[in-house]
Amino acid sequence: MNNRLKVLRAERNWSQAELAGRLDVSRQAINAIETGKHDPSLVLAFKLAKIFDSTIENIFLENHDE
Repeated sequence: MNNRLKVLRAERNWSQAELAGRLDVSRQAINAIETGKHDPSLVLAFKLAKIFDSTIENIFLENHDE
């Protein structure tokens, strides 16, 4: 699943570690989500939407290439 997480994080000048701390997950988890190696749980997706004042749909884009 493609996502805009890296862009949204960069717009706020947050490191992966800083975002991870805000969400109570590991930096590796943020990296895995950003690189598309892991899809977040629904709970984490809602937390991301809230922290970025956005919608899940705006952050995560369905990958039509799969």
